[in-house]
Amino acid sequence: MRTTFHAELDELTTELAGMSRLAAQMMTNASIALHQTDLALAGMVIAEGEQMNARQNDTDRRCITLLALQAPVAGDLRVVIAALHASGHLKRMGNLARHIAVIARLKHPNPMIANEVRPVLARMGLLASQLAEDAATAIEHQDPLSGCRLAVSDDEVDTLRRHLFGILFAEDWPHGVERAVDAALIGRYYERFSDHAVSIARQVCYMATGRMAEPTASWRASDAAPCPP
Repeated sequence: MRTTFHAELDELTTELAGMSRLAAQMMTNASIALHQTDLALAGMVIAEGEQMNARQNDTDRRCITLLALQAPVAGDLRVVIAALHASGHLKRMGNLARHIAVIARLKHPNPMIANEVRPVLARMGLLASQLAEDAATAIEHQDPLSGCRLAVSDDEVDTLRRHLFGILFAEDWPHGVERAVDAALIGRYYERFSDHAVSIARQVCYMATGRMAEPTASWRASDAAPCPP
């Protein structure tokens, strides 16, 4: 019975890693659709959003079943609780990638990203996708140090968003309010997506150690620093 239970836990973490990689691919494709006004790719991301929601609902049902039938304790209980939290973050990541794809579709065939902000948004999209990939790796290896390092890339996303706002609110911004609002909204989606990836990494730290990592400057600065209590 316990062997079967631990096999189910392994399947659960494998599914979470797969969902995180799906979120990464969705964000990559949404960013490409946005920059290249690719209507077909935007539609693919929107369809994948439904797949992500279905997988999240299934994962939650599996977690609840494990809690009800197996009554896990200690480390096993941490895995199930962390999986419940992580699946919620992954659903939101899928929704955020979908939001960007929807904007790309609504603005088609007109490019909506001004040259002034294109490099900033491209970099934010790249970092967001990589954070989701890194979260998947952290889940697979249950490596709290790997998870903690995601906060470093998230810091860059936050810095880029502040830089984006500086461009949009400059007196010489020539593209009007609508395009500024669109760019600000997209930047917000990238930021929130990245924040959710870091939250998943914190759940990995909890899963592996029983402690919840807090994103403080002291441990962000050192790859060797353990997750704090």
